[in-house]
Amino acid sequence: MTARLSDIAAQAGVSEATVSRVLNGKPGVSATTRQSVLAALDVLGYERPVRLRQRSAGLVGLITPELDNPIFPAFAQVIGQALTRQGYTPVLATQTPGGSTEDELTEMLVDRGVAGIIFVSGLHADTSADMQRYEQLRGQGVPFVLINGFSDKVQAPFVSPDDRAAVDLAVTHLGALGHRRIGLALGPKRFVPVQRKIEGFVRAMRERLQTGPTEAEPFIQHSLYTLEGGQAAASALIERGATAIVCASDMMALGAIRAARQRGLDVPRDLSVVGFDDSPLIAFTDPPLTTIRQPVTAMGQAAVRALLEEIGGTPAPHSEFVFHPELVVRGSTASAPKPARIPKPLRTP
Repeated sequence: MTARLSDIAAQAGVSEATVSRVLNGKPGVSATTRQSVLAALDVLGYERPVRLRQRSAGLVGLITPELDNPIFPAFAQVIGQALTRQGYTPVLATQTPGGSTEDELTEMLVDRGVAGIIFVSGLHADTSADMQRYEQLRGQGVPFVLINGFSDKVQAPFVSPDDRAAVDLAVTHLGALGHRRIGLALGPKRFVPVQRKIEGFVRAMRERLQTGPTEAEPFIQHSLYTLEGGQAAASALIERGATAIVCASDMMALGAIRAARQRGLDVPRDLSVVGFDDSPLIAFTDPPLTTIRQPVTAMGQAAVRALLEEIGGTPAPHSEFVFHPELVVRGSTASAPKPARIPKPLRTP
């Protein structure tokens, strides 16, 4: 094996340690150097390890955390169509509760020889997750792009909406309607998009409504990105006297409307609700939901372009491409209620 390493190293013009890193799929080797080592293997007649054999030119993996939230099928459709137009076949892999994890799905796609992978709202958005998994993937020579989330520990193109600007749009809209006690319902704090929304909320409350961080903090409620999670978060915020609630997903917003109705409150007369995503069919809810439109089409197409550049050997900058969201005003927001209709805040002993 030592002789083979020395032969390959001499042919590629690199060190034996570098050859070893390439053969074992370790990170820390440039794409150009990796290709030189693989070319040396071919010239010398050595068989490439399975993980380093030529990847299928036709398959691209797409990993989503779920499909229950309509925003993920929306991303899958846009990305799938963009890939198909470029001659690629998308392979959709979705996590399920108690089923396959992101790492297992990634391994499955790599074993099938996909040319690259697009991750939507994956572990890259979780600040408590080990980012080494992505460096290992890069070490295997698999290009990838990450949507919704960011980590400076991962060298890859990221595609995200401007979460801070999104919340600022919502708070500005509600402030113009006379609301001052505005709540924010969102997911667990360890996720990057959540942290950015909080930053945007605190800043918007200070700049738009002259409400300091100490006053804004009690109106931030963490929950789950589900209808039930939105209902629970909204219930807590209504008890604290919120007259309007900005939700981190449309599903959470529908839960907030349910929570209001269970208390005999009318949306938007007694409580205004703003969603996030502008998921398909959300304009047809009762009432039609005011929401922040996530630029899914532009983001999905940008992710595909960045991935194809990586696959083609002309990688896009390993930085974050940030897309500006849009406020879509419908029927779930209205002027702040008169004092007689304002939900009474929870009294604490």
